[in-house]
Amino acid sequence: MPKKHDHTLCVDQAVAEAERLCNARGSRFTKLRKQILVMIWQGHKAVKAYDLLDQLAVEGGSAKPPTVYRALDFLMEEGLVHKIQSLNAYIGCPHPGDQHISQFLICDKCETVQEVMTDALGEAVTEAARAAFFTIRRQTLELHGLCQTCTGISGS
Repeated sequence: MPKKHDHTLCVDQAVAEAERLCNARGSRFTKLRKQILVMIWQGHKAVKAYDLLDQLAVEGGSAKPPTVYRALDFLMEEGLVHKIQSLNAYIGCPHPGDQHISQFLICDKCETVQEVMTDALGEAVTEAARAAFFTIRRQTLELHGLCQTCTGISGS
């Protein structure tokens, strides 16, 4: 049986980087924003806003939906999380300080989400848009399928 991944390191790195970036940008990284970021980084699965609300309630919080959505908007604007449109859910960004084009591998069975960056794919899409005289404002590619664990295929 594969060793279970401990997300403590992921969470600690995400929070430290968020604090660093927000300080450098002069953005307010409030207690609630930090709490929501930590909740999102608890696993590598996309988290829905109402799941965050439920978790906040369990932890004694009294946040209302508009408050959570404002916090999520802030985290997206700062590049700390991504919205997975097809799931209407959010996932932490492992490299928030870098300008990048995201591609997401979404497992339809276990619901894990992995962010990957393939420069060649991003460049091909950008070139196709340029040839069509189209200006891309945001580029995200969501790919659904089965992860390595769910297919049982071992990596080389």
